[in-house]
Amino acid sequence: MFAKRQSALAAAAGAPPEARSRGGLDAVVAALKKPPVAVGAAGAFLLIAGGLFIAVLGDPRAGAPSARASLQRPEAVSTAPSGVDAFAMSGLDLYQDMAGGDPALLDPNGAAGNEALITLPDGASVAGGAAIAAPVRAPSNPLPKAPIAGLFSPGPNGPLPRIAPDGRVPAQAYARPFRSNGKPMVALVVGGLGLNAVTTRAAIDRLPAEVTLSFVPYAEGLQAWIDMARAQGHEVMIELPMEPTGYPDNDPGPYTLLSSGGADDVEAKLDWLLGRATGYFGVTNYLGDRFATSDEGMGAMLGVLRQRGVAFLDDGSMRRKPGAFARASADRIIDEQQSPAAIMGQLTALEAAAKTRGAALGTGFSYPVTVEAAARWTAGLEARGLQLAPASAMTRRPGR
Repeated sequence: MFAKRQSALAAAAGAPPEARSRGGLDAVVAALKKPPVAVGAAGAFLLIAGGLFIAVLGDPRAGAPSARASLQRPEAVSTAPSGVDAFAMSGLDLYQDMAGGDPALLDPNGAAGNEALITLPDGASVAGGAAIAAPVRAPSNPLPKAPIAGLFSPGPNGPLPRIAPDGRVPAQAYARPFRSNGKPMVALVVGGLGLNAVTTRAAIDRLPAEVTLSFVPYAEGLQAWIDMARAQGHEVMIELPMEPTGYPDNDPGPYTLLSSGGADDVEAKLDWLLGRATGYFGVTNYLGDRFATSDEGMGAMLGVLRQRGVAFLDDGSMRRKPGAFARASADRIIDEQQSPAAIMGQLTALEAAAKTRGAALGTGFSYPVTVEAAARWTAGLEARGLQLAPASAMTRRPGR
């Protein structure tokens, strides 16, 4: 093996050197004859030729119109938007069809094409992608700051409502003052507030002061929300979670009043629920169809409310349960179907009931569509011969 290698090297050493210039050119020509290489070379030639053309003659698009846009990432919002911001068109996806299919909500002139035309309570309107300047109503007779002296006592989890030594009661002292003008009265409670900052601010800012607001006891900063609502003139309530059908799969929370809990359990949980904040004139139920079947549980709850001077308003499911310091039951829930047309239909039915009986009470949840529909509906009540009243005006003392 070594001998063969040495012979080859010796033969190569004795041969004349090859002409390198000719051999390199031949290799290039041979490579260019290959199709892939030829295509690549042609592309490179075109790019070079184009570059030379622009360099010599200038940019062929120099006279064409052009625009530049600077894209910037918006800064994070550190605080929840106000009610006005919540109902700006940029965040109004749920309201795009607010007027769709409902002539009562359409502008008399109609909307062009497929654009949604929204008419606001103050007469302003907007169509398509324009910005909405949703008016914030001016504060209407702010209610006194809570707590009011004499109407609370220390509790294990916070101040508890009580009847003052001079006879004043929370059900009256924390209620919004009201005087009937002789027209049929209609009242509305909007609940589920305190958990979502945007919808809570929207309800406080957008709805008239006569609309009663109901807050979830588990909400963080509950007292601050109540203070804000009262500063805008709204009377407020606290929601009591009660055992529903399907419990515990359907669980309203750790302080749910249970049908099997007995009086002691109900009273202990009420100490926590009622001590979450001050400034409410009454409480209302959250769920509770099973709890309502417990005479012991309902009796214990209503007895505590009566002793503490607190009203109880239910959603219509506990109409035959008397007690508390004062009572009322809703005539209808306005947003079991969460569409603008369905909600407006329920509100129209509520008006009809008020005109028939002299007064009617409705309840709804703080869905964005409910808040917006209620804001529009209340704006025209006076012209339709009705008076908007706070829910407290619908309560009656037992036996009176």
